[in-house]
Amino acid sequence: MDNLIRKYNTIGVLTSGGDAPGMNPCIRAVVRTALNHGIKVLGVEEGLEGLIHGQFRPMGARDVGGILQRGGTILQTARSKEFQTPRGQREAIRQMSNAGMDGLIIIGGDGSLHAAQALSEQGVDVVGIPGSIDNDIYGTDMCIGVDTALNTIVDAIDKLRDTASSHNRAFLVETMGRHSGYLAVQAGIVTGAEMVLIPEVSTSADQVARAIEDAYRRGKTHAIVVVAEGAQPNAQELGRLIDAQDLGFTARVTILGHIQRGGKPSAFDRLLATRFGVRAVEFLLQGKAGTMTGLRGREIEPVPLTEVINQQRAPAREYIEMAAMLAR
Repeated sequence: MDNLIRKYNTIGVLTSGGDAPGMNPCIRAVVRTALNHGIKVLGVEEGLEGLIHGQFRPMGARDVGGILQRGGTILQTARSKEFQTPRGQREAIRQMSNAGMDGLIIIGGDGSLHAAQALSEQGVDVVGIPGSIDNDIYGTDMCIGVDTALNTIVDAIDKLRDTASSHNRAFLVETMGRHSGYLAVQAGIVTGAEMVLIPEVSTSADQVARAIEDAYRRGKTHAIVVVAEGAQPNAQELGRLIDAQDLGFTARVTILGHIQRGGKPSAFDRLLATRFGVRAVEFLLQGKAGTMTGLRGREIEPVPLTEVINQQRAPAREYIEMAAMLAR
């Protein structure tokens, strides 16, 4: 590795916030890359809560063996209100110091990256890695877990389409995405949904009703509407609306829920997570702390955390327009 300018004795690695398929391959890459450079690694259990309470365990090469194919995170994860306070952050830094931890890698979503920036502002050498199935992190084309979650959604919709066609039904499928419609839009395109509802675009219940009625009049045997959980109206409301009108189809609502977070990470997510983990350690050693690993095109680049936390990545307008056009 070129441009090595920093030396570390011990670094920590933690996963925080919602879990995402691919976190385990990322942990594996961080641990083995660090060991390759003669750096000891402490795994922080239960996310930021574990950082505050000193829940650290040494991690060797064998501790991360056989985890590439496992979903979730072997370090477990948790959200922490205590860390949001100055006292909680001071205690986390004190625990790191007591353990001899002179660098930290945090894998997680928006809240986790805000935590990384908070530590960075207080002098901690930290690098963030984006792990969020919503793919709403600014500064990276893709986050860990997105590809696996999308494939889970597509598989579910393909199966629902079979039963929808058999019974002349309209299925309203709710995906995760309280503030981001990325998963819903992509799933709608690749499954041929009649309509996609996302938080970023206003859609009326009447527009949905007309789309479903139009599908019936054009001779379709079913209708699929993909609804991000943060969209309004929501899937449950739409289901009641459709059943209250004579639109040709009866409605069924399917909420995919946390099944989208689980399962074996796809080959894409395993490779992306591995690349992120390797580069995160290298960024520390190159003096590029205070950054996040970002996939930009084909390259992994350091993106300043200050840039990441002040902006949000939204679904590309071209995909939203594509989903609407192809549903006709």
